[in-house]
Amino acid sequence: MSDAIPPAGDELSFGQRLKVLRLRRGMTREVLAGLIGMSPAWVKSVENNYIGMPKLSKLMRIAEALRIRDLSQLTGGQSIRVEQFSGPGHARLPAVRAALNAFAVLPDREAASSEDLRARLARAWAVRHASPYHRDVVGELLPHLIADAQLAVRQAESPLARRAAQAVLSEVYSLAQFFVAYQPAADLLWRVSERGMVAAQESGDPHAIGVASWLAAQAHRDAGDWEAADAVNLGAAAYLEPLVPDAPVEVHAIWGALLFEAAYTAAQRGEAGVAWGYWDKANAAAQRLPSSYYHPVTSFSRAIMSAHAVTVAVELHQGGESVRQAQAAEASVIPSRPRRARHRIEQARAFYLDQQPEVAVATIDSAYEAAPETVAYNSFARRILLEELDVRNAARRARAAVTAEKIGLLAS
Repeated sequence: MSDAIPPAGDELSFGQRLKVLRLRRGMTREVLAGLIGMSPAWVKSVENNYIGMPKLSKLMRIAEALRIRDLSQLTGGQSIRVEQFSGPGHARLPAVRAALNAFAVLPDREAASSEDLRARLARAWAVRHASPYHRDVVGELLPHLIADAQLAVRQAESPLARRAAQAVLSEVYSLAQFFVAYQPAADLLWRVSERGMVAAQESGDPHAIGVASWLAAQAHRDAGDWEAADAVNLGAAAYLEPLVPDAPVEVHAIWGALLFEAAYTAAQRGEAGVAWGYWDKANAAAQRLPSSYYHPVTSFSRAIMSAHAVTVAVELHQGGESVRQAQAAEASVIPSRPRRARHRIEQARAFYLDQQPEVAVATIDSAYEAAPETVAYNSFARRILLEELDVRNAARRARAAVTAEKIGLLAS
């Protein structure tokens, strides 16, 4: 068969869907085969329908390589438990969705001041970083925060007050995006991201613009649109750079976080030199921050850079380098529980890439101890556990089953 893209439609076979998604990413069979640990001949056989849809663990590896969030893009109408890939919907998701979808009426009460809202927002971020069940606590706080921040914008009596309220509203939407991410709510994720960007631009606040851009770039990158991710991310970094010398520390930090996001995106494209170049720039920005400083939204800090190095190496599929970085990052002090758990998952990816499955599963266990909800909603951790549940070695299956049961992966 040729490498022309098959016509779109609901009647496509699994193999045709795989081919469409691969070609849309501009990826050859050889590259995809290398990313998923199979041969180019196997990929060709699947695409030509000589081999049927593989098991879930292999599907998740394909989805990871193609940057697919919703597994149904691959499976079409074929029956499969997609939530095993995307993560479950949190119990508080309906309340957050309702708050975001609420009709914007003007309640018969006075809005809180921007200062009061900012203090509440700061407490929400602090609780998020301290709690092992961060989605639960944030999901409880968000509905009232969203309603009150929206009200503050509507009741603002001067252009200055309105811009200040818009800045707070933008960062409330940023907190909401953290809650919504990795849940089966892609529509809500994009709505929150876009609203956050609009509010940030209305505010004219450099920090709010930086945070909204940082999150929008992640949404584009996770959707596989690297060009859009770079356009948003590098545009915001260029806007902030001349402001950094005279700006507050949080503006310096979000600028550095944007530089790292450029490294992350380049690593996903396989551009090693570009990725490590941006990591170097981000690291230089981090070293100019106070030693104890920790950005409340992005976690950008001196301590986080070694963890970011693990991520770059893993995304570049540099097995030995990723393990070296993982071991070097072991002593890093990351005060945020969810961010520490995410770092452990990145370490687990490094060990798994380096063919150390037992160490990888043990590292996921360590991530679970830091923040169970982070592991439960992380597709990388879920994919590793599902692959281990599918191996022939009974001891490895049993070990993975313990952790998989903890996060609800084995629930019926």
